[in-house]
Amino acid sequence: LGLQEARTAYRRILSESARKLNAQGSQLGNCIEKARPYYEARRLAKEAQQETQKAALRYERAVSMHNAAREMVFVAEQGVMADKNRLDPTWQEMLNHATCKVNEAEEERLRSEREHQRVTQLCQQAEAKVQALQKSLKRVIVKSKPYFELKAQFNQILEEHKAKVTALERLVSQAKTRYSVALRNLEQISEQIHARRLQRLILRRASPVGAEASPGHAGAEAADPRRGAGRPPTPPQVDNLSVLSLQTIASDLQKFDSVEHLVTLSDATSLNSDEAGEGGRRGGAGGHFRHHRSISL
Repeated sequence: LGLQEARTAYRRILSESARKLNAQGSQLGNCIEKARPYYEARRLAKEAQQETQKAALRYERAVSMHNAAREMVFVAEQGVMADKNRLDPTWQEMLNHATCKVNEAEEERLRSEREHQRVTQLCQQAEAKVQALQKSLKRVIVKSKPYFELKAQFNQILEEHKAKVTALERLVSQAKTRYSVALRNLEQISEQIHARRLQRLILRRASPVGAEASPGHAGAEAADPRRGAGRPPTPPQVDNLSVLSLQTIASDLQKFDSVEHLVTLSDATSLNSDEAGEGGRRGGAGGHFRHHRSISL
């Protein structure tokens, strides 16, 4: 939204500046076109001056690097010339490296010096052209001065808004990049969640089959209670209980028809042991007995 507002403001200022400059040009007449070569020459001279300053900075940097490389060569030569270091390969390698640096710095210094001379000459030529046009077009320059001053003001305002638009475009591009990365991360997270769900579903379907066989076995005991009279009740299995279905639980509840003997018992362990002993004694005696079904909680 900020980028859209900045672009709208830039277009509005551009349209307004064009309208005002057009009105100013209509008032001043053809003196604007006659004075335009002078202002164009001034613009080129200003650009040449800026290039000259940059070339001068590059030349100064090259001279500094060349001097530092020469000092490094001097230090390396002093180290090699020492008696104890004359055969030391480290000093020899340092001298060779310093010599290469001196050669590179010398080439850069000469190249930057030639470039500085070239742009300086262009700058001098541009300045001379500006002086010549100023003398020949002095009258129209003075007459068209309000137009070009107004144009310079609008150019400065437009440059500021253009810089703002450029900065906002960069921020929007960075935000779009972060948004795309976030979407990819969300897709990866979603895929991982679905993979874990599928893995849990596969593990549930691959559970032990003993739990599925328990309802039939329990139903057989309910149909014939005497089948389990001579055997102690089997303790419940934790793994099987975790996968019992509703049908198995309902079948087990139907078997719990004798619980009055639990009053004197403390826990399931004593219940199993007493029932095992009582069933064994009664089965050995061969008389009538009362069957107590096992329970699993």
